Amino acid sequence: MDGRGESLGTSPGAAVLPRAQADACDPAVLSRLAAGLGQGPFALVLLFVSPEADRAALEAALAGGAFGAAPVIGCTTAGEIAGAGYGEGTVVAVGLPASTFAAEVLPIDLDRIDGQEAIGRMIRARAATADRHPGWEGEFAFLMVDGLSIREDALTAALGPGLGPVPLFGGSAGDGLRFGETFVLWAGRFRRNAAVLAMVRTACRVRVFSLDHLVPTDRRMVVTGADPGRRIVHRINAEPAAREYARLLGKDPAQLTAFTFAAHPVVVRIGGRHHVRAIQRMAPNGDLVFFSAIDEGLVLTLAEPVDMADHLDAALTALGPDRPPAAILACDCLLRRMEAQEKQRYGAVSRILAAHGVAGFSTYGEQWNSIHVNQTMTGVALWPPEGGGP
Repeated sequence: MDGRGESLGTSPGAAVLPRAQADACDPAVLSRLAAGLGQGPFALVLLFVSPEADRAALEAALAGGAFGAAPVIGCTTAGEIAGAGYGEGTVVAVGLPASTFAAEVLPIDLDRIDGQEAIGRMIRARAATADRHPGWEGEFAFLMVDGLSIREDALTAALGPGLGPVPLFGGSAGDGLRFGETFVLWAGRFRRNAAVLAMVRTACRVRVFSLDHLVPTDRRMVVTGADPGRRIVHRINAEPAAREYARLLGKDPAQLTAFTFAAHPVVVRIGGRHHVRAIQRMAPNGDLVFFSAIDEGLVLTLAEPVDMADHLDAALTALGPDRPPAAILACDCLLRRMEAQEKQRYGAVSRILAAHGVAGFSTYGEQWNSIHVNQTMTGVALWPPEGGGP
């Protein structure tokens, strides 16, 4: 993408969920994004920011009122999703028009997660949007969290009791493939060890979803040695973790790479369905480092993928059996992007994302209701208000 940026005003769903995209290294990136979104007004602006961007320059532009009076939240990414599907080295802006959306933003300090306080704030935020727009029935909660904090599981568990009937989805901030530092944006600053929750009410019809393309096999293993606080598994089936995982795959441990972990994830059964516990990397000593909660005694099942592109197209189409959604805001795991690259399905998946009007980012993990998961796509599908809107 060149320095001029790109307005996506004619893309599918732009009337429901305006979005724009620009080169992360463009000195005028936020000005271009604001022009691409249009005049608004917006109840909320979301920014999905490549780690290549100059965060200090973005903070300065936000202090200068780049998006007017609209509140702005966001995070750094492991890749962006917008007009042409997958992208890298860009900043994506998504606007929630005030004509059809209301939002309350709740910042969270991950150093002190207070479940009761968070629940109270969530209840008050939901009541505030309902008071302003009692006739709007669509609701969802959108969460962004520091992807290297190792606090996502504790956070989603704490927030769960406060959701009531409101479905939640979200994503963990990324840092490309570096895994060095990740940031969440609120109140004009990029922050570490932080999260931000948006409680959203809308005149649009909504459907929050979580999908993956993985099928559990009959190959199981038990975690027999772990450090849950650091998400590290030392031993599986009483054997060194990486060696035993490789044996179950029929591979040499020296062959294990990030692409291997993306192509051969493990899942756990929770609440009647399987959820991925993705492996981030192999440590030099043969331990396995995971993206989400892990503990001794946990039974892991190897899963194998079906064709990602075919599954994604079918799953997104099935979101609206009467008519397809006009727009989708989504958090898509980095491991899915890596698998698409490894299996030469990257272009096909990108085209499907574009065709379905998906905007969002690639993550270090996803949140769905009260669970932190991996190797999924979570999101919200949106349809225009009945009768064409207020």
